[in-house]
Amino acid sequence: MSTSPPFLVPSALHTEVIQAEDIKSGDSSDQDANQIAILSISKDEDEPLVTRRELWSYYLYCNGNNGVGPLGYTQTLFQGLATAAGYDPVAGPGSSCLATTASGQCVVPWGSGTKSVSSVVLIANGISFAIMTAMFTTISSAADYGTFGRWLLFAVTVVCWAAQYACMALTTPDRWVLAMVLYIVGFVSYGATLVFFSALFPCLARNTPHARQLKEKYENGDISPEVYEQEESLEKNRISNISTFHSNVGYINTLVLNLTLLLPMADNPKVDNYVLVLVNTYWVVLGIWWFILQEHRPGPSLPEGEHYMTIGWKQIWAALKTYKHLPYTFVYLFSFFLLADGLNTTGTLVTICQNNKFNFSFLQNTYLGLSQAITSTISTLSFWYIQRYWKISTKKMFVVTNVVTILIPLWGMIGIWTEKLGFHNVWEFWAYNIVFGIFQAPYYAFSQTMMAELSPPGFDNMFFGLFGLSNRASSMVGPNVIQAIIDKTGNNWQGFPFLFVLCTAAAMVIWFGVDVTKGRRDAVRWASEQRRQIH
Repeated sequence: MSTSPPFLVPSALHTEVIQAEDIKSGDSSDQDANQIAILSISKDEDEPLVTRRELWSYYLYCNGNNGVGPLGYTQTLFQGLATAAGYDPVAGPGSSCLATTASGQCVVPWGSGTKSVSSVVLIANGISFAIMTAMFTTISSAADYGTFGRWLLFAVTVVCWAAQYACMALTTPDRWVLAMVLYIVGFVSYGATLVFFSALFPCLARNTPHARQLKEKYENGDISPEVYEQEESLEKNRISNISTFHSNVGYINTLVLNLTLLLPMADNPKVDNYVLVLVNTYWVVLGIWWFILQEHRPGPSLPEGEHYMTIGWKQIWAALKTYKHLPYTFVYLFSFFLLADGLNTTGTLVTICQNNKFNFSFLQNTYLGLSQAITSTISTLSFWYIQRYWKISTKKMFVVTNVVTILIPLWGMIGIWTEKLGFHNVWEFWAYNIVFGIFQAPYYAFSQTMMAELSPPGFDNMFFGLFGLSNRASSMVGPNVIQAIIDKTGNNWQGFPFLFVLCTAAAMVIWFGVDVTKGRRDAVRWASEQRRQIH
C-alpha cells in the first residue's frame, strides 16, 4: 500500500477503476506503469455537461482578459511617469531624463538614496510576484471546495477592473508612486485571474460532449487505453488552444479599438488614460458573461475543522511530501518555475528597452502589439492544426517553443558588446514582437496543457495554484537579480546573460527530465490512492 501521508481529500469524489487489471497501489516501477489502468474521477452525481453557451462564455472571458492593460499599457504609463519625475544622475538633480542631452540613465528618489527607473520597475514586478506567491499558496487549494473558487475568481477579476479604471488618476509625474501601487494591484489581480481561470479548463475538458463520448467508447471496449489517453489529451489541447486563440483575437480587437483614440487624440495629454479605460471596458463587457452562464459545479464541502485560509498550506505541505509518488509533476513544476522566471523577466527587460526606445509611446506600443497579436493568433491555430494532424504529443510541441524562449535573452546579450544588434534598433523590436507572437503564444497554451496532464484529477485548483506559483509568481528571483545588476552597471543589457542561463537550464530539465505519459499515470494513481484512504 502507499506510504503517502494523509491528505485532505474532497470526500464527495470517488474513483472508478475502468479496467479489469488490479492496480498495485504505490508501486511506480516502469513495469507496473505500463499496466496502469485508466481511471476516471467522477462525482457521486455526474457534473453538468458543458453547454455551447458556457464554453463560449469561457472563450469570451479569455478574449477580454488579454493582458493589454495590466501587462502592457499600465507598465508603460508607470515607467513613463517615473522617468518624467526622475533626473539624469550624470547631470545631477534638477536635470531631465527626457532632455536631448540626457545620458540615457534616469533615477528617482528611493529611501535615503536613489534607484534607476528600470530597477524600480523590476522591484515592482518582484513585489507583485511575492504577493502572488503568498496568494496562491494560501488560497488556491481552497478553491477546490464548495463555491469558493467561483467567488474567488469573481473577486480578483473585479479588483483588476477597479485598478485599471483607477489609472484615470495617473495624469502627472508626481503620481508615479501611485502608478507603481496601481500597477502592482493590477498585475497581481490579473495574474490571479489567469491562474484561477486556467484551473477551470481541465474540468471543462472532462465534461464536453466529445470527452463523454470518448469515455463511453472506452468503457464499451471500442478503443484502447492508449487511444483514450491520446484523444483525451487532444481534447484538453483543443480547449487550451482555442482559449489562447480567443485571447489573441481579443488582443487584436483591443489594440485596433485603441487606435480610435490614439490617432485622433494624439495631442490630448490624457489620451493614454482614456485608452486604459477603453481596454478595461472591453474586458468587462466580454468577461461578465462567464459569471452569468457558468454551470453550477461546486466542489465538496470544506472538511470539518478546516478553514479556507489554512487548508491550502496543509494540502501543499502534504502534496510536497508525496513528491516521490509524483516525480514528473514536481520536476515539471520546479523547472517551469525557473523557465517562467526567465521568460517573464526577459519580457519585462525587453519592454523596458522598448519603452525607452519609443519614448513610452502608447501609439508605437499599439502598433508593435498588433504585430505580436496577429502572429500569435495565426501561430496558435497553426500549431494546433499541426499537432492534431500529426498527433504530436504536447511535450514535443512545447519543446519547440522553448527553443525561442532561450534565443530571446541570447539575442539581448549581443547588445552588451555592440549597439548594432541586441535590442538597440527599431527593427529588432518589430522582429521580437513578431517572433514572440509566433512561438510564445503556443508556449502558454502547451505549458498549460502539460500541467493539466500532470495534475491529479479532482485536485485541479491545488495543482494549478502550484502552477501559478511556478508561472505568474515565479519571478521573484529574476527581477531582483536583474535590478541589482542594472543598478551596479547602469546598463540594462547586462541582465540578459543571467536570463539566458536560467532559461537554458530550465528548458534542458523539461526536455530530458519530464516523462508526461508516466507522469499522467502517476497522477491518476495518486488521486485514486488519496480517495481510497477515506473509504
